[in-house]
Amino acid sequence: FINIMQDLVEAKFSIGHIVKHKFLNFRGVIFDLDPIFANTEEWYNAIPKNFRPDKNQPFYHLFAENEEVFYIAYVSEQNLLEDSENGPANHPDIKMIFSHFNGESYIPHKRTTN
Repeated sequence: FINIMQDLVEAKFSIGHIVKHKFLNFRGVIFDLDPIFANTEEWYNAIPKNFRPDKNQPFYHLFAENEEVFYIAYVSEQNLLEDSENGPANHPDIKMIFSHFNGESYIPHKRTTN
């Protein structure tokens, strides 16, 4: 008998939220999340041990940006803070998923139904 019930994970942030990293100089818009770590062991082990986050927490996919570059980041919940007070983000891929910024967070495009 296999228990198919999984623990319900409560995420602090949701898709469309603008967040910033607690220690590194970047901010971004959440476009996806994993309830627990779902990247490669190689990626995880590349993080210095004293900064390596617990795997049993939500991890967020971000359209990330800093002063120099736009990129995709994968960040643990423990390393993120809310950042909507600094206005909208500028990552060019935001428009692929989100229709607009409502002053607090990004609103996903409405999905069409067939």
